[in-house]
Amino acid sequence: MPAAFAISVLTVLPIAAIVWLAATGGTENWRHVMVNVVPRATGRTVELLVFSCALTGIFGILCAWLVSVFEFPGRRLLSIALVLPLAIPSYIAAYTFGEFFDYTGPVQTGWRALFGYRTARDYAFPDIRSLGGAVLVMSAVLYPYVYLAARSMFMMQGRTAADVARTLGAGPFKVFWRVQIPMARPAIMIGLTLVMMETLNDIGAVEYLGVQTLTFSIYDTWLNRGSLAGAAQIACMMLVIVAAIMLIERAARRRQRFASQKTTANVADALRRPLPGGRKWLATAFCTLPILAGFMLPTGMLIKFALRRLDQFADHRLLDALANSVIVATAAALTCVVLSIVLVYAVRTDRSRKSLVAGRVASLGYGVPGTVLAIGVLFPFAAFDNALDGFLRDHVGLSSGLLLSGTGFAIVYAATVRFLTMAEGTVDAGFQKLSPHLDMAARTLGHSAARTLFSTLIPNLRPAIFTAALLVFIETLKELSATILLRPFNFNTLATLVYEDASRAQVEDASVAALIIVLAGLVPVLFVSRTLDGRS
Repeated sequence: MPAAFAISVLTVLPIAAIVWLAATGGTENWRHVMVNVVPRATGRTVELLVFSCALTGIFGILCAWLVSVFEFPGRRLLSIALVLPLAIPSYIAAYTFGEFFDYTGPVQTGWRALFGYRTARDYAFPDIRSLGGAVLVMSAVLYPYVYLAARSMFMMQGRTAADVARTLGAGPFKVFWRVQIPMARPAIMIGLTLVMMETLNDIGAVEYLGVQTLTFSIYDTWLNRGSLAGAAQIACMMLVIVAAIMLIERAARRRQRFASQKTTANVADALRRPLPGGRKWLATAFCTLPILAGFMLPTGMLIKFALRRLDQFADHRLLDALANSVIVATAAALTCVVLSIVLVYAVRTDRSRKSLVAGRVASLGYGVPGTVLAIGVLFPFAAFDNALDGFLRDHVGLSSGLLLSGTGFAIVYAATVRFLTMAEGTVDAGFQKLSPHLDMAARTLGHSAARTLFSTLIPNLRPAIFTAALLVFIETLKELSATILLRPFNFNTLATLVYEDASRAQVEDASVAALIIVLAGLVPVLFVSRTLDGRS
């Protein structure tokens, strides 16, 4: 129990630091932030969230409905491929979309050749570097969250309710709108909240596309205007939005038990309805479109650029960034696994309210955007480093330097706080499969709780532990928003290397590092696809 409490304190420390820094930042900063920054940034953020949720909802829900209920050409392959865009980080998608739709990109080049235009003044073309472009990019790579949630519920509903509605004269669309959507609504809301959380967390895409969200305003206020207190005050505004989103998710989860009264029924067990005539090809085209936009386009552009930059595989910048990424991601994965085992085992051995609360508090970090988390990590770490350095200078005559805030430790800590929930959920699922009788048998043989854990339970948890470590490793490898703010000088990961090159309009130079990130991200996505394939 003390260990679980300590972990929850370490998790909540960044949030407490943000609130403290914002409260002590002075009214002058607060007045400037509230008048000149927050209104516009909040408006842009809300617009991005609303439109992204609308577009991801349309494609995620309809694609899930089509592949779950109907039979059409390519359905089985499409049902798996619709998950692939999850492997593409939003910032990489933004860079490739920018190159694809730019004046010199293939779309506008083909447009000019087709109609004989010579310059950009001869025709009007939508600007990808806009709010609309950001909505397109976010929706293209985030819709699988809604797709996965909706499809799981459509598959659990079975055919009973739909068949009853059809006997009453309802057509397929009316059954979908009046019966299946209401039953799947809680799961859909959970998928949409994940979309909103990931949209709030993004910094690379919105900066590249020129959309001033609250996340970008934190980054700009901190680094470009030199006001950490002002950035913390904007971060508090974001925390309010995050809290509202989490409340929505909690409410949806509480209502989830009403979504399906018969969870053993699977729509895959029943015969799917074949679509007649041209409708089957429309369904194929509709389900293919988000795959083309969210996976094929970014991956194709990266492969095209990487083939021109094969010499970068020997570039020290890439090799150093790869080594740093592996070290940081490995450290975060191991830390998350160890802490998650401690948390879950504490709840397993002590079902008290305190243990449950400690576990719930430790899961708050995932809801905090990386940019906000970076402020909460840097402030206490820098204070500790300065205090320790001053003490050693005064009493020993030595300088300790920046032990925490000036090393990769800060990145590992931020990644641990943010992704601990992911590891905890996976490890907890593994514990749930182990009978409590194992613990009882070990204890009757005289084993202590610690020995029972190490000698009996952990050997049986190896698949869950490996999965948890792999998920955290890959998410840390892809993470940009906190890393870009916490990294030491001359310290690059693959994500920050891609960000730096793209910021200098050298997306082609960033292609090899970006492709490595995408290939790593494919590992858990293919695992999910394999699971779906088994259920289809």
